[in-house]
This record gives sequence, structure tokens and C-alpha cells, in this order.
Amino acid sequence: MKTNKQKVKKVSRGINSGLVIFGCFIAAICFFKFVCGDPANFVDGNTKGTPINSNIFGTIYKGGFIIPIVLTLLLTVLTLSLERFFAMRRARGKKNLVQFVHEVKLKLEDNDIDGARVLCDAQKGSVATILNAGLLRYEDVEKVENLNNDEKSAIIQKEIEEATALELPTLEQNLPIIATISSLGTLFGLLGTVLGMIRSFGALAAEGAVDSLALSTGISEALVNTACGIATGASAIIFYNYFAQKVQNVTNAVDEVGFAVGQTYSKKHIG
Repeated sequence: MKTNKQKVKKVSRGINSGLVIFGCFIAAICFFKFVCGDPANFVDGNTKGTPINSNIFGTIYKGGFIIPIVLTLLLTVLTLSLERFFAMRRARGKKNLVQFVHEVKLKLEDNDIDGARVLCDAQKGSVATILNAGLLRYEDVEKVENLNNDEKSAIIQKEIEEATALELPTLEQNLPIIATISSLGTLFGLLGTVLGMIRSFGALAAEGAVDSLALSTGISEALVNTACGIATGASAIIFYNYFAQKVQNVTNAVDEVGFAVGQTYSKKHIG
């Protein structure tokens, strides 16, 4: 049968995560080397010495080579989270999502399919795109005479499911990376902590007088890596849960309006 079905367009295209990670790595290296490693942050300009008055940048520099890796993970989380924030705003559409779903359901209860489509065109976003695809199919199946109502209703539901399958991956894009970093950040921080403690115990085990510089360097390395690792892991967990809930809200809205479309068709064609 001929239909007026139109291709569903994804509204929330994400950025390439590989490029983001590479860019964040370069930024982390530059920050670590040129900002944190600036001789002005250390006593007598000696980067192997003690930071001036617990200078924050100098202290971070004392964390060692693990710090740029942890910073890369932290910057990646922040960048991808910012990208997901704008992607979710585009996916939500112009109006409040709950209000939009409510208005569409009222139109559907009145069998006003054209009115529901007008709301979708004005709303835009993922839910509106998915619903619009279902409404287009709704108009198509009404013109078909060799199918019963249950078969037509199933076709409409299948159209909504296919549109949803196209849209949801774009909403979840980059979230697995943020989830992975929630563990990696903590693990790399722990690795840096262990390496710092090894250096500290090495200073204590040295023959003769304790090497106070090596001891303080090892302790600084351990504490800085611990702090950065925890900050990275915590940030990743917070942002992941926040955006996962946003995706769930969109999914719930799609399920709700999809059910409303099916109910509308059944009521209109009962008997």
C-alpha cells in the first residue's frame, strides 16, 4: 500500500567521543605541564621542590604522571555532560514535556488527529518526532480496507516502536562512556595513590636519614591522586544518573502518547 510515511529525523546528534577524549587529553597535558608545572608555583623555581605556600597548581603537579590521565577523564566527563545537556534540551522540545503530552492526549481523546500533529510540529524534539510518525501511519491505515482494526492498530504501534528505536540511541549516546569513567577515574586515582605511597615508603626505607623531600613528594602524589580520582568518579556518577533519568522521562512520555494513539484508534473504530 502507498503511504505518506516520512523518514524520522534524529534531533539530537551527538559529538564524536573519540575526538572529545583526544582533545581533553591534549588540554590536560598542556594544563599539567605549562600551568601546574610553572616554576613560579614552586620555591626557588624548582619544580622538584616544594610548592609555594601550598600553591594549588604546584600541589596538583606533585601528583605525578597519573594526574594528566585523571584530568583527561574529568574533562571528558564535563565536556560530554555539557553536550548531553544541550542534546536533551533539543530532544525535549520547546514546551515542557509533561504539558505537551497532556495537550496531545486531550487532542487524541477528541479524535483531533490534525490538532495533535499541529502540536507535534510546534513542539519538535524526540517525543514529538516519534508521535508524528505514529500519527502519519494512523492516517495511512485508515485508508486500507483489507485489514481489520486490530491489525491496523498493530501497524500503528509498530511504527511508533520503530521511530522510538531510531530516536533513543541518540539520547543515550556518550552515556556509556560517562558511566565507564565513573569507575576509571576512581581506579586511576587509586593507582596514583599506590604509586605515591610506594615512593613514601621508599623514602622511609632509605639508609641513613629519611629523605624528607622524597617523603613529602610521595605523600603529595598519593593525596592529590586520591582527591582527583574521587572528584572524577563522583562527577561521572552524578552526571550519568542525571541524564539517565532524563532519557527515562522521554521514554515514559513516548510510552504514554503511544498508548494514547492506540486507544484513540480503538475507540474511534469500535464495532
